[in-house]
Formats: sequence, structure tokens, C-alpha cells
Amino acid sequence: MRPDQTPDDAGTVERDASEAAAVAVFAALTDPIRRSILDTLARHGPTTVTDLANRLPVTRQAVAKHLTQLVEAGLLRADAPDGRRVRYRVDPAPVRAALRWLTALATDWDDRFDALRRHVEGS
Repeated sequence: MRPDQTPDDAGTVERDASEAAAVAVFAALTDPIRRSILDTLARHGPTTVTDLANRLPVTRQAVAKHLTQLVEAGLLRADAPDGRRVRYRVDPAPVRAALRWLTALATDWDDRFDALRRHVEGS
């Protein structure tokens, strides 16, 4: 929390950051090729653009573009280059953060529905 923030401000900033991170994850996962890339890396471990292109029904250039988007969303990390080869690996932290955000959202809705139910039953 910054010195000029109140505890409520800090909570709002944290929720906004969590939501932004979740949105980045969800946006990255809208594409079936990107989901396939993540699935391949999760199942088979780190690999290169060329290896992924050999497994997927898209060009090497398309794989490289999708990898860039996945890295920007935080879902993948690029290892240090080994010559011209760069291996990509899954970073599960953004998915976990998105799940926490969804869980908090679901809890908020559950609380509201419970309050509505109590109100309706009490009338």
C-alpha cells in the first residue's frame, strides 16, 4: 500500500490488478491454438517454436505470434537462448491468480444471493 492510500484504496487497487491479470489470462485463452500450445507445454515440458510448429496445424510464424501473446499474458516464460533456440515453459502463477479472482467473484455473488434469499424469505 502506498503512503497516500487508505486500506480501502489498497484493496480496490489490488482487486483491479487481480482483475486485469485475470482478463489477460482469459483473453490469451480465447484462441484454440494458444490453448493447444499451453496444453502441449504442460504435458510435454519446455520446447521450442520449431518443435511446437511440428506438432500443431499452423506455421512456425503463427506459433511464434501465439507464443508472444502467451508470454505477454504471463502464461509462458522464455528460457535464456541456447544459440538460436529458445525454449518456452508454462508459468502457472497467472492461472492461479485468475482462479483466485474468479473464486472471490463467486463468493461475492454467493453472499449477495444469500442476502436476497434471506430478504425474500423474511418478507
